[in-house]
Amino acid sequence: MGRVPHNAPPATTPLVTSIPRLQYPCWVWNQVRGRRGLLATRCTLWREAERDSQEELLWTAFKEEMQVSERLERVQKALESAVEDIDLMGRLLDKLDKLQNRAQECDLSMVDAKISKFMPELGFAPEDGDRLVASFSSGWQMRMSLGKILLQHPDLLLLDEPTNHLDVDTIEWLEDYLNQQDVPMVIICLDRAFLDQLCTKIVETDMGVSRTYEGNYSEYYIAKAAWIESQNAAWDKQQKEIEHTKDLIHRFGAGALCWKEQKLEKLQEEDLVERLFQRKQMRIRFPEWGRSGIFVATLKNLEAGFGDEVLFSRANLTIERAEKLDIIGPNGCGKSTLLKLIMGLQKPMAGEVLLGEHNDLTNFFEQNQAEALDLNKTVPETVEEAAGDWRLDDIKGLLGCNFKADMHDRKVSLLSGGEKPRSLSPFCWARLAFCKFMVKPSTLLVLDEPTNHLDIPSKVMLVGINEYKGTVITVSLDR
Repeated sequence: MGRVPHNAPPATTPLVTSIPRLQYPCWVWNQVRGRRGLLATRCTLWREAERDSQEELLWTAFKEEMQVSERLERVQKALESAVEDIDLMGRLLDKLDKLQNRAQECDLSMVDAKISKFMPELGFAPEDGDRLVASFSSGWQMRMSLGKILLQHPDLLLLDEPTNHLDVDTIEWLEDYLNQQDVPMVIICLDRAFLDQLCTKIVETDMGVSRTYEGNYSEYYIAKAAWIESQNAAWDKQQKEIEHTKDLIHRFGAGALCWKEQKLEKLQEEDLVERLFQRKQMRIRFPEWGRSGIFVATLKNLEAGFGDEVLFSRANLTIERAEKLDIIGPNGCGKSTLLKLIMGLQKPMAGEVLLGEHNDLTNFFEQNQAEALDLNKTVPETVEEAAGDWRLDDIKGLLGCNFKADMHDRKVSLLSGGEKPRSLSPFCWARLAFCKFMVKPSTLLVLDEPTNHLDIPSKVMLVGINEYKGTVITVSLDR
């Protein structure tokens, strides 16, 4: 089952509260009703970053078995030094016998074999078992987190934004792997293709109301449109009936048509069809600052990396006016680094980046753009400072498509209704950061993961890039 939020209350909340006493992002909690596994948005392995990957899987998925193994080792060492103390040796031998029985009951001897068999299923090579958890990219850490959960055989799998920060190859691997699992799943995800591949039911939460649709996301989208059409038709029909009844009562006088008056009261109080809230739609445009020169950026023998690690070398590329370029590749290959080199925010190890000399005005959207917002400014003030020649009415129109009216006068720190900045929804921040980005005039747009934390309706803002006549360079894992 997929859950589609419209970024109003955080969609994660009901998912997390379904697991009592949840303390960590990746967790399986035993209850009478079954075992539930959560793979969360920020599913990191920071607690055991200094463990190797095999130890991490062992100590999470087979915690009891590993505790028995440790106790066995301690008793065996104690026996070696207790050869002259007969009483102590007797007690230790009794304890050893109990532990060996427990080890047999929990199948301790098969634990290593289970891990060795399971790691290749997650895509890990045999030698990866000795690598530290911290040395893996976020995508591989996600695989490890998923493995920790599946090894515990949960009765229900809860997935909270599982595709965030994953490259396309890893997302496709995750789709295939989850499709092979015989376990019910609840998925919160803003990746339409992911929902299409995995879901047989969609629950939409909008304006505090949840509705269930059978099928995957594409089927939900069609069914939702049909439902909206039927609701609007029912509302129109009822309004005509109400007006007709009022007209009859007015013509014949109050009391002359008691049954009509009763019917009108019933319509207005009990059977009233509510008019659907329609989100405002506006034509999105990215303001341009004239025309740049023909050559926007040139990369010559570019080499980049960190320390002794080279991400890429001998990169040569010429980017011309009005081209739209997408940089793809696995996590950790240097996509974001390349954007920072083009922007002059990072120095190359070798080679150079030459930007165009004529009217080259760049607008850069970074992955952490939302974190740079001024918490003390209001929503309109935040956008207005970057708006160039945008009229105030246009800014309000843009904000009206993305935020409720009562949010417009709030400071950024209270944007989600919380009392502290920490209570902010990343979705609200992301939408505001993107609104601020899209009002700034430019001849070159550079975007690093612009769809992170944007809900599916909000992604319509990106459609304006199609009509942008300047140059566009993007890094995006949104299929």
